[in-house]
Amino acid sequence: MPGWSVQIDRTRCLGCGVCVAYAPGSFAQDGEGLAVLRDPPADSLDEVRTAVDSCPTGALSLASTDVAITEREG
Repeated sequence: MPGWSVQIDRTRCLGCGVCVAYAPGSFAQDGEGLAVLRDPPADSLDEVRTAVDSCPTGALSLASTDVAITEREG
């Protein structure tokens, strides 16, 4: 997902699968049932954002990786 970074705090993940339900192309569960990130499709930002917002333990976070460049005068 260009411009965005998804982080999973596996110490907080309960393995409930909410992230997989909302964004199956972006998340999966490992052998222990914990969330793992797939290679998210470029058009999945809305689904990923819903999954992040719906995680009951707050184990998921989404951050912009774009750096704003501003010009200064003087």
